[in-house]
Order: sequence, then structure tokens, then C-alpha cells
Amino acid sequence: MGMVLLATGCIHTVSGTSTPVMSFGEDRFSGRYERTPDQVYQAAVTVINNNGVLLTEYIPHDTTNSVRSLYGKVNQQKVWISVEPVDPKITQVTVEARTRAGFRDQDLVHELEKEIALQLQSMR
Repeated sequence: MGMVLLATGCIHTVSGTSTPVMSFGEDRFSGRYERTPDQVYQAAVTVINNNGVLLTEYIPHDTTNSVRSLYGKVNQQKVWISVEPVDPKITQVTVEARTRAGFRDQDLVHELEKEIALQLQSMR
């Protein structure tokens, strides 16, 4: 008879909030683009709305006003996205996703980050 041991806890999301987790490890992916923060943020909002539902948009309290975040659900998975300027020409977007049970979903993270890049390309 085997035993299954699950590690549970809480993590801080890329948007500065906390969420319960069942597995630890890398659950986020970042991309950097030669675009303004507003352009990258708008692309992220469009991607979330095209794939699921946008639930919250906000500026995390522990950051400058130049960092913007959003929270939504895609295929019933929790998704957090953070957008922040790296320098005057480069903006970074970081995507994080967890299943309803708290497990990481790297496939969805990579898919959404790629869709944001494609959305930015279509905005040219």
C-alpha cells in the first residue's frame, strides 16, 4: 500500500496577492517587449478576454504606479499577469497560472505569454 504526500501552502502571485497551492516550483514565465507598458497591458487584457474572463485589474500596493496587474480565469484556471517597465523602451510581462486545485499550469502560462506576443505583433 503506497502513501501520497502532498505539500500545501501559500505563494505570492506575480500580482502581489496570495493563493493556496498544492505544488511548488516555477509557475510563471516572463517576456520582454520593445513596447510601452500601456500597449503590453492592453494586449494582456485582450488575451485574457479572448480566452476567458477578466476578474480584476489593479496596481499592486507594494510597487510603483508603473506596475499594473490583472487576475482572471482561463479554462477554469486562475491566471495572474503583471506588466512593468524595465527601462524606457522595454516592458516585461509575467504570466502565472494555477489550477483550481492549486497545481501549477505551465502549458497555459506559455500559451498565454505567446498570445500576448502575437497580440502585440497584430497591434503594429
